[in-house]
Amino acid sequence: MDWIIAILVGALIGWLASLIMRTDAQQGAIANILVGIIGAALGRWLFADVLNIGGAASAGGFSLVGIFWGILGAIILIWLLRALRVFK
Repeated sequence: MDWIIAILVGALIGWLASLIMRTDAQQGAIANILVGIIGAALGRWLFADVLNIGGAASAGGFSLVGIFWGILGAIILIWLLRALRVFK
């Protein structure tokens, strides 16, 4: 059951991040899910583990704070993918 929630939250995070970064036209549903899940993990690692921001430990969780940190991580991931020319 947890993996279903991870997919749904990842899809939401990936979709919102793609709207912010204006890559929604290049991404499909699967890409949104992958960007959301990987971005949330990146956000948790970068902001909670590296920068030691306390609320970031909930990145990717089903809460407003968790979704916020997950979106920030997904935005960074999309930016990195743009730098590598995966998204235009």
